[in-house]
Amino acid sequence: MALARILRPAKTAMSSGTAKTKQWVLEFETATKRQPESLMGWISAADTLNQVCLTFDTLEDAVAYADKHGLTYSIEQPHQKQIKPKAYADNFRFDRIRG
Repeated sequence: MALARILRPAKTAMSSGTAKTKQWVLEFETATKRQPESLMGWISAADTLNQVCLTFDTLEDAVAYADKHGLTYSIEQPHQKQIKPKAYADNFRFDRIRG
């Protein structure tokens, strides 16, 4: 059976919102090499598991599903974002570096 990854997806670079980042995702690693199709030039693979993407509310649910179905999996913990406190008045500080 293919190797599965359990992760919490990061937010997209095109948006500052955090939609679709609250749930855990179980997805499979690619087992075969991807290659361009000769007729249309699209990228294809022989296995269909790379199209499967399951979502779970908690990490425990995802791990329980993988254990129940005998999947080999790895868990990628999400990075914690660091909030830097900012104040509007800092824009007008005297010692502010001007560029």
